[in-house]
Amino acid sequence: MSLRWHANAFFFELVCAKAASKKVITREEWEKKLNDVKIRKEDMNKLVMNFLVTEGYVEAAEKFQMESGTEPDIDLATITDRMAVKKAVQSGNVEDAIEKVNDLNPEILDTNPQLFFHLQQQRLIELIRNGKVEEALEFAQEELAPRGEENQSFLEDLERTVALLAFEDVSNCPIGELLDISQRLKTASEVNAAILTSQSHEKDPKLPSLLKMLIWAQKELDEKAAYPHINDLSKAVLEDPAV
Repeated sequence: MSLRWHANAFFFELVCAKAASKKVITREEWEKKLNDVKIRKEDMNKLVMNFLVTEGYVEAAEKFQMESGTEPDIDLATITDRMAVKKAVQSGNVEDAIEKVNDLNPEILDTNPQLFFHLQQQRLIELIRNGKVEEALEFAQEELAPRGEENQSFLEDLERTVALLAFEDVSNCPIGELLDISQRLKTASEVNAAILTSQSHEKDPKLPSLLKMLIWAQKELDEKAAYPHINDLSKAVLEDPAV
């Protein structure tokens, strides 16, 4: 027999031995363990409210507040203002977004030069998108170039953006992703996070972090036991362990 055959056989034996050494937990045992964990309804409600507030679902947050009696940790009226800023960036109206941010809190952009540069970069991208070449070059030279001289990363981002003007067909150029909607969403998300931070609120909702922790915990436990998994997070249905 070949050496490869012996190696495969040895590997198979190792896998079987590892599988056999795992503790098998039945659905009944697992559900009992889960039922022993007590979670207060108030804590779950706060988790839901945190998600609605952070993601900007103001109407849903208002209804949830009325139905559950859960108080948000910020004024819900500020969510509408924050979402107006986010929507302006997502629609390419960066000048309007900057004005709205300053109306909310002028210190946000004054104390965050990186965010202000990214907004100005997005404004330059919109000029290029609309074919305003001369205006784009003038804006890059007057507004962005001085900031690029002070920060190397800003200069690199500026050079990449201005390079869009060198291509007639930007859809096939290596930096065409700057004109994708995903770039607007990235900038809008950065602005949203900055506004939340200025309001002493977490910039990311807690729920996705907890789901990531669940996935990590299951992977870690897989090394030691076979147990019912939650494979589809949207349904949270336990699936029997593969033994």
